[in-house]
Amino acid sequence: MANINLLPWRDERRQELQKEFIAVLIAVAVFAGLLVWLADTQVRSEIESQNARNAYLQQNINDLNNQVKEIRELEKKKQELLDRMKVIQELQGNRPIIVRIFDEMVRTLPDGVFYKSLTRKDSVISLDGNAESNNRISSLMRKLEGSDWFAGPNLSAVTASPEYGEQASSFKLSFKISMPSAVDGGDSK
Repeated sequence: MANINLLPWRDERRQELQKEFIAVLIAVAVFAGLLVWLADTQVRSEIESQNARNAYLQQNINDLNNQVKEIRELEKKKQELLDRMKVIQELQGNRPIIVRIFDEMVRTLPDGVFYKSLTRKDSVISLDGNAESNNRISSLMRKLEGSDWFAGPNLSAVTASPEYGEQASSFKLSFKISMPSAVDGGDSK
């Protein structure tokens, strides 16, 4: 029988397969590395793109917040101006009323009565005065009650005041301002 040695051929074949395996393994490793690198590049690109979008949105949000802040400041200034305008309009509208109140106080003042001091707090007028007699104080209270501009006269104190005469009295009186329902510019009496 012939003696054929197949071992070197098998060794050569094994070495070739091993070289092919190593080459394929290196190719797969390079391909896998390339895929990982591409995936990493893509993810980094997406992250940078998203960060750029976030920065853009944050800048716009900051701009809008600044605009909202300016709008609030303008609204606050507007409200302050409206309040000032309202006060000025009220003062302009009430200017003739104080004249009418003083005019009405003169009209209700009977002879023999004079006022020493006068104070106003909101819609209440308090006054101190002297009268020749208690009847004159009563007359003053009746005239105040009958006035369209005054209501609720309240006499809080009456004391004798001999320096102005035998029957003279000092008094303290308060009453409320009650404007007529239709305040007209002309004289009502």
